[in-house]
Amino acid sequence: MILLAVLFLCFISSYSASVKGHTTGLSLNNDRLYKLTYSTEVFLDRGKGKQQDSVGYRISSNVDVVLLWRNPDGDDDQLIQITMKDVNVENVNEQRGAKSIFKGKNPPKIIRKKNLEALQRPVLLHLIHGKVKEFYSYPNEPVAIENLKRGLASLFQMQLSSGTTNEVDISGDCKVTYQAHQDKVTKIKALDSCKIERPGFTTSNQVLGVTSKGTAVTTYKIEDSFVIAVFAEEIHAFRMNFLPTIAGNIVSKQKLELKTTEAGPRLMPGKQVAAIIKAVNSEYRALPIMGQNFQSECKGCPSLAEHWQSIRKHLQPDNLSKAEAARNFLAFIQHLRTAKREEILQILKAENKEVLPQLVDAVTSAQTSDSLDAILDFLDFKSDSSIVLQERFLYACGFASHPDEELLRALISKFKGSFGSNDIRETVMIIIGALVRKLCQNEGCKLKAVIEAKKLILGGLERTEKKEDTMMYLLALKNALLPEGIPLLLKYAEAEGPVSHLATTTLQRYDVHFITDEVKKTLNRVYHQNRKVHEKTVRTTAATIILNNNPSYMEVKNILLSIGELPKEMNKYMLAVVQDILRFETPASKMVRRVLKDMLAHNYDRFSKSGSSSAYTGYITRAPHLASTYSLDILYSGSGILRRSNLNIFQYIGKSHLHSSQVVIEAQGLEGLIAATPDEGEENLDSYAGMSAILFDVQLRPVTFFNGYSDLMSKMLSASGDPVSVVKGLILLTDHSQELQLQSGLKANMDVQGGLAIDISGAMEFSLWYRESKTRVKNRVALAIIGSMTVDSSFVKAGLEISAETETGLEFISTVQFSQYPFLVCMQMDKDGVPFRQFETKYERLSTGRGYISRRRKESLIAGSEFPLHQENSEMCNVVFAPEPESASSGWF
Repeated sequence: MILLAVLFLCFISSYSASVKGHTTGLSLNNDRLYKLTYSTEVFLDRGKGKQQDSVGYRISSNVDVVLLWRNPDGDDDQLIQITMKDVNVENVNEQRGAKSIFKGKNPPKIIRKKNLEALQRPVLLHLIHGKVKEFYSYPNEPVAIENLKRGLASLFQMQLSSGTTNEVDISGDCKVTYQAHQDKVTKIKALDSCKIERPGFTTSNQVLGVTSKGTAVTTYKIEDSFVIAVFAEEIHAFRMNFLPTIAGNIVSKQKLELKTTEAGPRLMPGKQVAAIIKAVNSEYRALPIMGQNFQSECKGCPSLAEHWQSIRKHLQPDNLSKAEAARNFLAFIQHLRTAKREEILQILKAENKEVLPQLVDAVTSAQTSDSLDAILDFLDFKSDSSIVLQERFLYACGFASHPDEELLRALISKFKGSFGSNDIRETVMIIIGALVRKLCQNEGCKLKAVIEAKKLILGGLERTEKKEDTMMYLLALKNALLPEGIPLLLKYAEAEGPVSHLATTTLQRYDVHFITDEVKKTLNRVYHQNRKVHEKTVRTTAATIILNNNPSYMEVKNILLSIGELPKEMNKYMLAVVQDILRFETPASKMVRRVLKDMLAHNYDRFSKSGSSSAYTGYITRAPHLASTYSLDILYSGSGILRRSNLNIFQYIGKSHLHSSQVVIEAQGLEGLIAATPDEGEENLDSYAGMSAILFDVQLRPVTFFNGYSDLMSKMLSASGDPVSVVKGLILLTDHSQELQLQSGLKANMDVQGGLAIDISGAMEFSLWYRESKTRVKNRVALAIIGSMTVDSSFVKAGLEISAETETGLEFISTVQFSQYPFLVCMQMDKDGVPFRQFETKYERLSTGRGYISRRRKESLIAGSEFPLHQENSEMCNVVFAPEPESASSGWF
């Protein structure tokens, strides 16, 4: 007991300051040498907390600490020397056994001799009131090694009283909270507040995004009012929002314990700390205590050209429906992000036309200055010979996960130039709108390029005289969703023809708080035709916007009272919309039910209208934290010809949503083919059919099947029924990259990328002979998602990769037989079987090349299905596809 008391007395006067003493932080006694043990360990797992399933490593050492100088004018101004000795590296997973990458290797071989010498060179720490004033080390030491010493030195920064303050340590300038107790002091670091320069980006939309969280807690253990040990734990976790199986944890721990004290060197006299440091060693330099960035050299890695040659076969057009295409697309993007402009341009110029579109997708999705310069140098917008490549480039820009001002500025510059194709000019403006919205979502609305783009869009709508340019600027506004564009949309909504329809569908995309009473006043005029006659497509869109945005009692009542006074198919469509609101319990359902208590609005005559038009919403998936819905509405003309079909898929996570896809097929002016009478307001419409699509919240340029009677007839005579591609290519769906400075000094990376190979096509078949029309919309997708975590010390690296992949297809078919009235309509919506594969790869690797790797795989099959629609549709399909009657006789006669 006496010996133990003596040891405590030594420590009392040496390593720690009393909580009740005159110091505010750790204080060392004069002429003493402190012997401590230190270890830092890191492991990576999938968040299950089982160390036996993890990968990682532990760095341990002895540590000598001495007080070199104390300011004679104040005890809280100290200069201490910290020296690591007897450094060792080992597995954190003790079950590795013979598979350990450290087995049979001593520290000089693992860390490398020069690195080990640098690690064991002492550092100096200038502390004032327990906080780091300066960190001194030798110049030109490897950054990764210096970071390890910074991680140890940062543990010496603390205060003994409760409170919240800002501290600068290896993690950056961070907000920290101290909680002082009798037997311990706890320091909680708010990692999300740390200001430190590190590369990184994320996807702005939360549905496609990644949730990451970090915590750091350091506990200073106190016995008899004195600190005797320090324990620190830092945890970083990530999870993909729409696929929670892509998740992982990085756990970093530090432990510093006092073992004994000895007689040490005497204090150096003097009042100026600079003179003391020079006297110790003139080579010492003041360096930032914040962790510094470094990149480990990749030994034996293939060049960009070699990588491309090894994967290009997977990106052939015939292979784009396979998940392997999306997986290799993601891997190549990572390589492109480290490549120079000249390397990228060389590959672009050497590739053939079959694979070149996929290469353009990858180069554009890399989103670096070098990749942008290379692709802009390669593409010639004044030529009409590379329209497919130009379009793929522009769509990849529209889907960009983290666009910057440089990209927007480049597209504005291109728009002001000349074009070989007017379609490409229109697409440039449409994508400018998409970039404006994404930059504004990331607080970039005040950027000069964004302001210029807004002026282009809004100025174009105010001054344009050409109908084609008006449509182009409206499509751009449909992507940008500028609040200041709403007055212009209201003006165009009350115009005529396609412009009116596009203006109302643009308003439909705005959030509910933008649909004010003034907006709904205009939409009510459009629906009820108070000023002029409008097409059915415009009126039904106006009604849908009103019903989906906090409708008033009178707005709902007037819409319900209009049913029965509308054209026949529009009656049926509006009735279906109201019934869908009630069945799916949308926010407007309470108001609709309230109005339906009025028998004037709710009676048999109004709710028994016949027709084939329909509206239906259902769930694809539904879980507590997420949901996926589909909606399908179809509007026919009174003659039985399709007027509009609209297929939408939405994803919801919490309060966030994503318009995953919309495919709209429209037709008009076809009544003359079957000698039918057009509906009111549609007597003078030109023959037209086309398709418009929204993909991942980006409106694409519409595709025309035919325009005008002569074009219609020529295409009917030469029609093959082959689908027309709306969008085809590779899309970087999710893009999250985070570089973390662990407080132990190690560097960690968390990356999640999701790639999609997609092909959306549509076809419209029309047969006068069989008096039948058929529309098809087919989505083919292959998805690959890769989540990875690495922790790098420069001499040993541990990593965990979790990935998933799948391929699927979704097809919508609408068959209309108009040989009789009421005509027969059958809608089918089928989902292919879905193979779902998951992979896990764990590894540990020395810089010398020796490594450990473990792989696991899991596969399941989700059966295909046909999505349910309303009961009337099922009954109609049984009639359209009635089984052939069996012959009563099997003979010849």
